[in-house]
Amino acid sequence: MTTSTQLERSIQNGRTIMTDADLARSLGFTSEYADVNGTRLHYVIGGEGSPLILLGGWPHTWWEFHKIMPALAEHHRVVAVDLRGMGGSAKPESGYDKKTMARDIAELIKTLGFSNANVAGHDIGAMVAYSLAVHHPEAIGKLALLDVPHPDEGWFFFTMLPQPQVPHMWWFAFNQLTELPQVLPNGRFRALIDHLCEGGLVNKDAITETDREIYAKAYDSPDAIRASNAWYQTWLQDIEDMKTYTPVTLPVLGLAAEDNAFLEAALRRQTTSFQHERIVGSGHYLAEEQPEAVTGHLLKFFS
Repeated sequence: MTTSTQLERSIQNGRTIMTDADLARSLGFTSEYADVNGTRLHYVIGGEGSPLILLGGWPHTWWEFHKIMPALAEHHRVVAVDLRGMGGSAKPESGYDKKTMARDIAELIKTLGFSNANVAGHDIGAMVAYSLAVHHPEAIGKLALLDVPHPDEGWFFFTMLPQPQVPHMWWFAFNQLTELPQVLPNGRFRALIDHLCEGGLVNKDAITETDREIYAKAYDSPDAIRASNAWYQTWLQDIEDMKTYTPVTLPVLGLAAEDNAFLEAALRRQTTSFQHERIVGSGHYLAEEQPEAVTGHLLKFFS
């Protein structure tokens, strides 16, 4: 794993700041941009072989895959993307429904010169990846969904109050709010990162001090918070869209946290052919907490 002492650093406002270019270089990758679907996406690219697109989630950036990217790049041309509104990508006022975000990725695949690509998505990225498979099946070879499915009507039944043995996903409701989230965590996003790591990791050290600073920097502005909130605020539209979809027929791999029971159930509704694996010893942040296991499953599935 890359350590903070191996990264080029600059000091700004008393905090350690590393650019995407620095971070990409530390892994042997390069940081690039592409104009697609009326917006600008940032991505990090490296390796040789068949193309593999990685899509991350909230409240992270492409960096959430940094532990698995070098090993994947030994077999694939790996492209880790900041979604619309994430990290180094543009943060437009609209377009955060997963259908539109999926088109962003379809156009990026074409812009990069790939006829199609395998795709792995985590969290919000998994929702976008599934929508990509629905609307642009010609762009995908195989699909891996990490810990989260596409929103459907079953999401209306998530409880507001914590229950024994059931994850309390309070941020689903918090991110539905307008304006208030742009005020409360703005400039204090590190506290939110730490709280989510505390609840979402089995090994609390799997996401390091350096990692947490990278994520806090990416979200510590009203525009970044607004854009990430919009991923959640479009769920009503995403659920309505889901009602019109037929199950995805291409090969799908589901990788779930040890205590995640709802991904497999969703895959039974949303796909016709899937494999499902639990990642032992991991919470929600699979690629950061159990990178060897995730890498092994992805290499086998996408071989």
